[in-house]
Parts: sequence; C-alpha cells; structure tokens
Amino acid sequence: MTADIAQPTQTRPKADRAEVRFAARTVVGVTTLGAVAGVVWGLLAPAQHFLVVSGGGAVSLTGESVHQFDAVALFLCLGLIVGVLSAVAVWTRRALRGVVPFLGLLVGSLVGAATTAVVGLGVVGLRFPSLTDLEIGQIVAATPSLGTALALIAQPLAASVVYAGLVAFSPDPHLGRPPEGAPADADSREPLR
Repeated sequence: MTADIAQPTQTRPKADRAEVRFAARTVVGVTTLGAVAGVVWGLLAPAQHFLVVSGGGAVSLTGESVHQFDAVALFLCLGLIVGVLSAVAVWTRRALRGVVPFLGLLVGSLVGAATTAVVGLGVVGLRFPSLTDLEIGQIVAATPSLGTALALIAQPLAASVVYAGLVAFSPDPHLGRPPEGAPADADSREPLR
C-alpha cells in the first residue's frame, strides 16, 4: 500500500540581470573603496628610522622597530573597516540579497584588498624616496611595507563574516526579498507594526 507521492522538483533559480549588474557595481565600488583606503594607508603608515653605520649597514633606532607592526596593523584595520562597511552596504539592497551579490562582494573585497596594497605602496613610495649617497651617522627613513601577503585576507574575511552573520540572523527565510512576481528593483520594505 504505497502511495506515489509527487516530490517537488527543485529548480535552480537563475541570477537575473539586476543581480549580475548589482554584483558588478559592487566589485567596482569595493575596489574604489580599496583605492581610497590605500591612499589613506600610504599617508598614515609610519616609517622605521635607521642610523647608517660603517660598512653600509644600518641600525634601527630605539623604539622604531614597532613601526613595522604599526604599518601592518593600520592596513589590517582599514581592510576590516572597508570589509564591514561594504558588507552592510550590499545587505541594505533588500531586493537583491543572495548568492550573486555575495559573490560580487567577495570578488570586490579580494580585488579591493589588492588595490589597497598596490595604491598604498605607491603612495608610500612617493612619500619616502629611495635612499642614495648614504653617509655614516645619517638617520634615514625606511619605506613601510606590509611584510606579508596574508594581510590581504582581512577585508574579504570581514566582508564574508558580516554578510554571513546578517544572513544567519535574518528572520525571513527569503532574506526579505520581494515575491517572485514583484520587480527586483522595487523596495520591499514593509512598515513596522
């Protein structure tokens, strides 16, 4: 006595054009924010000062060795700020929440972090020119650097964690998206009751 129960067919929802355009705009926007963060980092990153000694060597001045950490920490903080703000900005587009905008956020954060590093190192290179004709006893400033490529992971990690947290704490199983028949660009916010 088995009854044939019709199983609902699962169809993969296609990403509509509005989601893809929004994801592309997200990549461009987050990359632009990364460039701005790179300029800020390049202007704020402290240099480590050295004393030139005989034989062409250099000795770090007392207390200056912490500036390498300061430069990396500042880069990480800027990456975290950009990652959190960009995730919240993408989440505010209620009608376009989902996987495709998240992928745009993730790609934008990866490219944005790399852009922050490239632009920041370029600005730092302008602030601290290359050293030539060093004399013994001269105090020189070394160009700040990131030290490790792992610093680039802060921005995409922050964006992913914040967006995933917003998804996890969303009370609506559809993430607040409008019903299927409603246009994707319509604002589906309901008034509070």
